[in-house]
Amino acid sequence: MKTVADKWKMKRVVTGGLLVLSVGLAVLYACRNLLLRSAVEARLERIEKDMQLDIACRELCFDGVRRVRLEGLSLVPADRDTLLDLDLLKVELSLWGLVCGRVDVKRVEMEGLRLDFLKQGGEANYDFLFVSRQGPDGTGGKEPAVTVLAHTDYARRTDWLLDAVFDLLPADARLADITVHEQNDSNSVELRIPELCIRDRRFESRITFEENGCLQHWYTSGEVNPSDKRVTVSFGAPDLTVPYIGRRFGADVKFDSLRCSFARVDGGGKIRIVGQAKVDGLQVYHRRLSPEAVSLDHGAVDFHVQVENDAIQLDSTSTVRFNTLRFNPFVRAERVLPDGGIHSWHFIVSVRKPWFQAEELFGSFPSGLFEHLEGMKVDGELAYDGFLDVDFSRIDSLRIGSELKSRNFRILKSGNSDLRKMSGEFEYTAYEDGVPVRTFPVGPSWNHFLPLDSIPLTMRTAVLQSEDGAFFYHQGFLMDALREAMIYDLKKGKFARGGSTISMQLVKNVFLNRNKNLSRKLEEALIVWLIETGHLTSKQRMYEVYLNIAEWGPMVYGICEAADFYFAKRPSQLTLEECIFLASVIPRPKHFMWSFTEDGRLKDTQEGYFRLIGERLVVKGVITGAQAAAIDISKVVLRGRAKEWFRSDVVSRIGQDR
Repeated sequence: MKTVADKWKMKRVVTGGLLVLSVGLAVLYACRNLLLRSAVEARLERIEKDMQLDIACRELCFDGVRRVRLEGLSLVPADRDTLLDLDLLKVELSLWGLVCGRVDVKRVEMEGLRLDFLKQGGEANYDFLFVSRQGPDGTGGKEPAVTVLAHTDYARRTDWLLDAVFDLLPADARLADITVHEQNDSNSVELRIPELCIRDRRFESRITFEENGCLQHWYTSGEVNPSDKRVTVSFGAPDLTVPYIGRRFGADVKFDSLRCSFARVDGGGKIRIVGQAKVDGLQVYHRRLSPEAVSLDHGAVDFHVQVENDAIQLDSTSTVRFNTLRFNPFVRAERVLPDGGIHSWHFIVSVRKPWFQAEELFGSFPSGLFEHLEGMKVDGELAYDGFLDVDFSRIDSLRIGSELKSRNFRILKSGNSDLRKMSGEFEYTAYEDGVPVRTFPVGPSWNHFLPLDSIPLTMRTAVLQSEDGAFFYHQGFLMDALREAMIYDLKKGKFARGGSTISMQLVKNVFLNRNKNLSRKLEEALIVWLIETGHLTSKQRMYEVYLNIAEWGPMVYGICEAADFYFAKRPSQLTLEECIFLASVIPRPKHFMWSFTEDGRLKDTQEGYFRLIGERLVVKGVITGAQAAAIDISKVVLRGRAKEWFRSDVVSRIGQDR
């Protein structure tokens, strides 16, 4: 049992402890500004040294118990123009968060923030953002940021970024007079936010963009909800033009409204992000996409993204809505490190859509994308299965597949072009660099037209074996040829080989212009599929058209003109060697002269090609083995108008063009 003395002793201890604690807190409160500046200045000195920056701050102090006040902040890269100026920043923190060692921002007030990203010639005041100031051995030096990114842990970086968004963004804030200015030589774009208010995690504002003197106003609103780990943001106003995109990428992008929301979903030890992006009234123009602006009324993506240490994956539970069309893509991008190699990318893309109404696809085409198919009405069902697997560290392992199947499919109404026109006589227009240079009928009314059965079998077979040996057996596409072409193009780093079948070449020449853009390639594939699947033109007629319109030289079209141009003969008079030579010309019809000597004789560099085609003709039963063995390329001698191309003035001019 405690005595009275013991009780008094305990009271003195408690009182003394409280007194010491009070004094300690008072000292800490009195010295809080000194401690704050000491901690911040040490950090800023390290940043200044590592990134070669000059960071100045006129005042940094506590304004009350939990509010930090900062005035007159500037950030100037070494030997560059000022990157950042900030007049005033007040940040109110949660005391309980600070006690728990967590930065929990309750309210922010900011005035007079200006960011200037300036580039003149090859120098920019933001170059330091893309350079690591510490070498891979930790001894210092410069290392390009791309090298650092090669070792990036995507899951950790994403986790850090999401935590920053949900923890640091305040529930209440007022941001006033914010300006972000970017200038590259004489081009400039400026974003201005007069005021942005956040109340109970909800925000709204008006944004003004000015690009090279052109002014436009956007309205934005949204919400940041840390409890649900969800962010929502939307932009709106009629006919918005996205700034900077045109100057940087040569594209013109407009939309009426854009809304995006996403949330972090925990579970399974992986970072998962789910959400939706929706756009209305989208218009996109880029010369490599389409010669016309492409318009999409409604588009949306319900996405499920999984972020791993070395990979980012769009799960197949994601849904893309394209007007009325819906499909579920799977996309995976993974960083790989081959044995003894450097980091590279491995991409896997697949789309599988079971049977659906055909009009869902053909009725969803954006206007401006497919000129010849606009207005087409169809009936029946379709199903699609496609995939692409390419590992850039092992390009030869590339795999690709694409199959569009039909069931009870039929065309109810043609689009802007009659896809059956090749079945009868029609007017064909040849193009040079996108400009029409010659028009002639493909049929009996043209004196240079030759029916298929009037063309020598040797000539017909030589072209088939050179261009598309399976033409009469496939449905317009050869995936093996496309795969080989893609591997070749990826190794060369450019579009050097197309992998086109005769069907694809025909559609390109008869229905489309020669402009190289994505819409033309997609439309080419669809028209080929429609003609082949619907048997709109027979294979025999398609090949007949091909041999009568193929370009065989400068302004030389069709087999009749080709035989006369090179050998002053009718096609029926061509020798075996001359047929094989003409088959070799089709891929590069304007480069024939580099295969000949000045006296018009074929160089022996094509010996291997002649032997290969000869062997294939033997397999097809067109010639005998003895005839193949007797092939003599020295018998190929120019006798027609082609000899004129060896005049010195012509050779000189073509050499300059090359």
